[in-house]
Amino acid sequence: MGEASATAEVFRRVVVEPAYKAVSAQIERAIVDGALPLGAALPTEQQLSERFGVHRSTVREAIRQVEQEGLLQRREGRRLFVCLPGVHDLAPRATRLLLLQQTTFQELWELAMSLEPLAARLAAQRAEALDLQQLQQHLLASDPGQDHDDAALVRLDVEFHALVGRASHNRALMLAREPVGLLYNPTLQQVFAHLPQARARNQTAHQHVVEALLRRDADAAAEWTARHMVDFQRGFAMAGLDMAAPIVMPN
Repeated sequence: MGEASATAEVFRRVVVEPAYKAVSAQIERAIVDGALPLGAALPTEQQLSERFGVHRSTVREAIRQVEQEGLLQRREGRRLFVCLPGVHDLAPRATRLLLLQQTTFQELWELAMSLEPLAARLAAQRAEALDLQQLQQHLLASDPGQDHDDAALVRLDVEFHALVGRASHNRALMLAREPVGLLYNPTLQQVFAHLPQARARNQTAHQHVVEALLRRDADAAAEWTARHMVDFQRGFAMAGLDMAAPIVMPN
């Protein structure tokens, strides 16, 4: 191989991305950088088409991409405004990635053992009156004596841990734990199906966590949450479920 050929090997074929992706990337960058602040109206398709020098169909597809990311919201007819994506907008996408990676229960449990006690600890320190009121109301609503079916109890469990996470007032933590919760908690329905006593144990753990939060006892809140996570793992094993198997969302 000659010297010129060897030198040419350092270069790779240029991959040109579609125009709509380039446009959507610029719009997203303007939002993230603050050039388009929260609540600002997005320029019209015609204005963007002229500014970017592309067809309106290209702009329309780019806007659709940004809208799907939760950064734009339609109001006042067809006008689009910059908005802040919520936890529930982002979590399903992260959940899909975890499923595609064939994440196991063991992996989720290891992460939950760090995130959930931390959320409880911070909630004990930072929860506001409304946070505590919502948690107390949730305990009453999830009382096993109300004859909830397993699907309802799973939904209530998801809501409980989300409320504790919200009471931490740590947005990074809320974003980190939400997709884990969406995958982790449906496995509880399998535990309930095999171990009916798990329903009462679940409620008791929630009760102790809330009592610790009301006392502003961060150590107790974190400890009871960690015990709750360990109990969940034990129930999973007692139900004969494989912790090394990939998590599968129920139909």
